[in-house]
Amino acid sequence: MTDRVHPMDIPSTSSNLPSSNNSGEVGSPKQPSYPSPAKPVPPPPGTYVVQVPKDQIYKYPPPENSHRYESLTKRKPRRSCCCRCFCFTFSVILILIISLGIITGVLYLVYRPEAPSYNISGMTIKNFNLTASSTISPEFNISVRAENPNNKLGIYYCKGSSLTIVYAGVDLSTGVLPVFYQPANNVTVFKTVLKGSKVILGSAVNSTLRNEQRKGKVPLRVNIKAPVKIKIGAVKTWEITVKVKCDVTVDTLTVKSTLVSKDCDYSVRLW
Repeated sequence: MTDRVHPMDIPSTSSNLPSSNNSGEVGSPKQPSYPSPAKPVPPPPGTYVVQVPKDQIYKYPPPENSHRYESLTKRKPRRSCCCRCFCFTFSVILILIISLGIITGVLYLVYRPEAPSYNISGMTIKNFNLTASSTISPEFNISVRAENPNNKLGIYYCKGSSLTIVYAGVDLSTGVLPVFYQPANNVTVFKTVLKGSKVILGSAVNSTLRNEQRKGKVPLRVNIKAPVKIKIGAVKTWEITVKVKCDVTVDTLTVKSTLVSKDCDYSVRLW
């Protein structure tokens, strides 16, 4: 019995064989085409405006910074308040100083103020016993000449004044000035009594005073301190302190004493 052989299906290879053209030449097989990889192209230089939709703009911080935002919003603006307060106070003080300077300049130009002058015009001495070995209680009667050279300014002499007679650093007698008003362009001579109580003079000071009295030249110092107020029209100023230092020399320490020389130096303090 003979076996029957069936024919097998042979795939067509015509598509894989080289193609020939009409001229009989054999062509090379066609290669498959693949797309070329895309290379990034840098943008041209210039300025770009990025527009973000309004609904995508965040009005609140992101969640990871929320705790920091809360701490900053709860912090009190102390520094800003202090700065504003300091600036306001400084501005007010500066305005006041400028205003005061302008007013002072105008008043000076209008009234032309001059400082008063002072001098010692006379002095008598009592109870100055240099022969006593114990304490002494001398008494000085002095005449003070005060001149107000201003044409439009008056001077009020207030309470709290003091006069002191000093020798070699030892206070011999003390007193006060009278309280009075001195008008413009006025010269006033007032007498005042200065008394000392239980003044102790050392042996060296006592001996020096005796020698100077024999020569007829005993140097003394008169210190005057007077609080005054200046009258400008109908207005009174604050209290101004007048200080006077007079170096006087007398020929003897008795009632018949005479001034040999006198030299006064005075100053005015505005506070």
